[in-house]
Amino acid sequence: MSNKQPSIDRLVIAVSSRALFDLAESHQVFEEEGLDAYQKYQIAREDQPLERGDAFELVQKLLKLNDLLEESPVQVILLSRNSADTGLRIFNSIEHYGLDITRAAFCGGDSPYRYISAFNSHLFLSTDGYDVRQALELGVAAATILPSSKSNSKNPELKIAFDGDAVLFSDESERIFKNKGLEAFTQNERKAANEPMTGGPFKHVLAALQQIQKAFPQDEVPLRTCLVTARAAPAHERVVKTLRAWNIRIDESLFLGGMDKGEFLHAFDADIFFDDQEAHCDSARNHVATGHVPHGIANSKKSDT
Repeated sequence: MSNKQPSIDRLVIAVSSRALFDLAESHQVFEEEGLDAYQKYQIAREDQPLERGDAFELVQKLLKLNDLLEESPVQVILLSRNSADTGLRIFNSIEHYGLDITRAAFCGGDSPYRYISAFNSHLFLSTDGYDVRQALELGVAAATILPSSKSNSKNPELKIAFDGDAVLFSDESERIFKNKGLEAFTQNERKAANEPMTGGPFKHVLAALQQIQKAFPQDEVPLRTCLVTARAAPAHERVVKTLRAWNIRIDESLFLGGMDKGEFLHAFDADIFFDDQEAHCDSARNHVATGHVPHGIANSKKSDT
């Protein structure tokens, strides 16, 4: 029997320096004392490793997948508003933690989102909401990494959880719910149960993760995915049939009918959860690392009329 693994399309993830590392202290220097003081501060400490940021554990686990496969299915790009001069501390920290990150854009104070597409990125993680929105406008899955009280997981398995509407799926159904209420939403989902939903910004990320999963023997996959949605029966049927039509499998699906998601994410032991609604994110980040996806009607200034 051949040990050759199937070909994998590489998942390229762009991450900001403030999502990867804790730059709160040095950013405070910038805010209070200005750019010159910030530059001196970073250069004086460039041999002192930065503390881990809220996206660090996710990035570390994603990169470890490369150690388990002949092909390296994950590539991480660093995007930073630092200059190369002040960014040297960041690269030294990357080396200190043994992260295989070799490509970067240091933008000297300007927004780095311009380079997301040039690096062929599929996913952008940042603490800057403006940059995240710009990435979504470019058609790249993106999330604002929120401060989290989650402690580092001891589980070597990588676990990623997604909301459904406006994240994995489009926000078409959510628009009906927001504008016409639950009854109209339920009726629409019953009627359209056999019509696959349009993909949302994270559809291709989920598909790429499944391709990585397929490279491992079925009982040795170190990566699990989970759908955590406020939907309940009968609106679950359209979700199941949509994923089936996409030929995408998800490991676990939680249909919560509006229940708080935080405890369920804790039980799943997610390394990160992506959701479009700020209220759900605020609950989730008390339990797991959380990325807010500022996409869809929940993030527009007013609902459609």
